[in-house]
Amino acid sequence: MDFLFDPNIWIAFFMLAALEIVLGIDNIIFISILVGRLPAERRDVARRLGLGFAMVSRIALLFSLSWVMTLTSGLFTIFAQEISGRDLILLGGGIFLLYKASHEIFLEVESHPSKEESAGGTSKAEASKTGAKLFWGTIVQIGIVDIVFSLDSVITAVGMVDNLSVMVAAVIASVAVMMFAAKPIGDFVDRHPSIKVLALSFLTMVGTLLIAEAFDVHVPKGYVYTAMLFSLIVEALNIRARSKRLALKA
Repeated sequence: MDFLFDPNIWIAFFMLAALEIVLGIDNIIFISILVGRLPAERRDVARRLGLGFAMVSRIALLFSLSWVMTLTSGLFTIFAQEISGRDLILLGGGIFLLYKASHEIFLEVESHPSKEESAGGTSKAEASKTGAKLFWGTIVQIGIVDIVFSLDSVITAVGMVDNLSVMVAAVIASVAVMMFAAKPIGDFVDRHPSIKVLALSFLTMVGTLLIAEAFDVHVPKGYVYTAMLFSLIVEALNIRARSKRLALKA
């Protein structure tokens, strides 16, 4: 128990937990947007399942560190570019994220409900079947992206800390914070469609970064987060201005 009184352990824990939370921002946004397609009464369950899977996948990867490290070894070479298992996972995840974010932007901006949906012309049995399919489809999509984000997160953690217990504790703490923050973030995104489109644009940037990372082009995420923060501040001012105009009209 002496390690509990070691200040170096606590410093490493808080630094890693903070980093895991920052790295999990894109994960929270992705989960919030996907969960927003579900009925209101099923969103909390899907959110908890998604983040729970994120925690389990990260801890599982931490307990298989020797295997994770082999993923950085080259498998084959294309045009003088060495491709590893990690590169293939990041490439697949980046392409999936680009596709999903682009598809969600289309649904948000261009898509319109069909006549049957508008008229409510589906039976309860069909609606229940469709709802279950949508729910589990959402969980599967969250799981796919969780694995990609978890891999990057675990490799970063290994580079920072060499104590497995600290890494596991930091992951659990970060997911607990993410579970607390996911609902208010999701509700805020649902209330403001412009923020939703902005968040989806952010996810396309993250997908592009993952693809670039797969080809050993390293772009610090800080640049993306800074651009996103600036865009959010501008949009927050726009939302405030719109609210004031509506209040004046009322």
